[in-house]
Amino acid sequence: MKAVNPLRIAVQSHGRLSEPSLEYLRSLGLKFKTNGRALITPCDNFSLDILHLRDDDIPEYVSREVADFGIVGENVLYEKNSRVNIIKRLGFGFCSLVIGVPDDSSIQEVADLEGERIATSYPRILSEYLKEKGVNAAIIPIEGSVEIAPSLNLADAICDLTQTGKTLKENHLVSLVTILQSQAVLIESPVSRGEKKEFILL
Repeated sequence: MKAVNPLRIAVQSHGRLSEPSLEYLRSLGLKFKTNGRALITPCDNFSLDILHLRDDDIPEYVSREVADFGIVGENVLYEKNSRVNIIKRLGFGFCSLVIGVPDDSSIQEVADLEGERIATSYPRILSEYLKEKGVNAAIIPIEGSVEIAPSLNLADAICDLTQTGKTLKENHLVSLVTILQSQAVLIESPVSRGEKKEFILL
């Protein structure tokens, strides 16, 4: 019988981690049916509800104890700087957060970013990296379509995720430096709850 208050795990509703996250849960022996529209999917053989959320929201739900667990990319986790525990790295969703510049740019090394404009969806991570390197650059926070910023003269460089480098190449960009290597991680909320151990041991 399902517990009155089942555990909750938050996964990405749409995007590159969505299906791999569900496959990971199935690999643990969990049985559930998804219809692509429901925001909450109950497990048939374990006291667990799957919450389907925007990836950017997952750390917030877990840190505020609305969800007991979450599966999210390290890139999102570090950008949000949430108060959660990483239980394990899951071995899928690999990508890199890089600084890219136009292939004809005079920017050849990190020091050349001094005084330049960098468009990114990861302003916190980028800011910390530039501070560590002693580089003062203007950070332009934007959501989506980061790669086109240099061609529209919005920025001189970008900081964005890449998996194969194909999108960079299509936009005539080259990687200058890799800031972060990322993969999917299983995180848990800071609250102590006995039932959580049952899930961790699956």
